[in-house]
Amino acid sequence: MATLHNIKPENVLRVFERTGWINKGQRGSHVKLIKPGNPNILSIPVHKGKAIKIGLLKDQTRKSR
Repeated sequence: MATLHNIKPENVLRVFERTGWINKGQRGSHVKLIKPGNPNILSIPVHKGKAIKIGLLKDQTRKSR
């Protein structure tokens, strides 16, 4: 099984948007995503030059279900 590492925030946002999440804007360095029918709000950090860590990605994926 391949491991995930060095995932760019732009790619993470693109994947969530393809699965029905809507970008509701950015405040500071975090982009907020919402999805109709899902009470959670996903907050993805977008820090220039920094990748998304696997723990954060797993947590956000768990909330997106």
